[in-house]
Amino acid sequence: MGMKVLSMALMIVAAPIISYFQSATKPPEPVAVSVLKFSWSKELVGWQRDPFGGPVENFDEMRARARNEKRIQDAKQGNSAEVDRIKREARADAAIVATQHENSRSRYIFRYKVTVKNDSSKTIKSVDWDYVFLDASTETEINRQQFTSEEKISPGKIKELNIIVARSPTMAISVNALSKNERDGLNEQVVVMRIDYADGSVWQRP
Repeated sequence: MGMKVLSMALMIVAAPIISYFQSATKPPEPVAVSVLKFSWSKELVGWQRDPFGGPVENFDEMRARARNEKRIQDAKQGNSAEVDRIKREARADAAIVATQHENSRSRYIFRYKVTVKNDSSKTIKSVDWDYVFLDASTETEINRQQFTSEEKISPGKIKELNIIVARSPTMAISVNALSKNERDGLNEQVVVMRIDYADGSVWQRP
């Protein structure tokens, strides 16, 4: 009787230990998304095309507009030829000011892209992904850009995720100038960090 009790006690103690080692040695669930390709680009934008700007009139433009409106109103009291001449001058004046404004606000933005394939049997609702920059000589991480793309991706389908941001990949890459050597010394990779599925389930990188 005593041996049976001892055996049962050992089994009770051993069960959680075995369970722990089984869970500790169990490999992590693989990510069910394949990264097919990725890239980043640097694009020059001015005030008119700046995705982070807006149609805000600066002081010089406001002053030029008011001055031109007054010149046109004054010219209307004269002959039609005078009105046409003043209008042409006003348009030229406004164009010069607008060009100066656009040039003063021109800068670079950065477009990050990754093409992924949904290898699972579930529909993806969103993907968290990091664009990682490494030192080419040491493979040490220099910087990473963290993104969330809310995109529906059906099972087996391929989709390009595309995000524009104002921040540069690394401190060495300027937002105000373009250098053909700024990619030198860099390795890049994309890491999928989290997947939210349409059924409410989640995959998270360990």
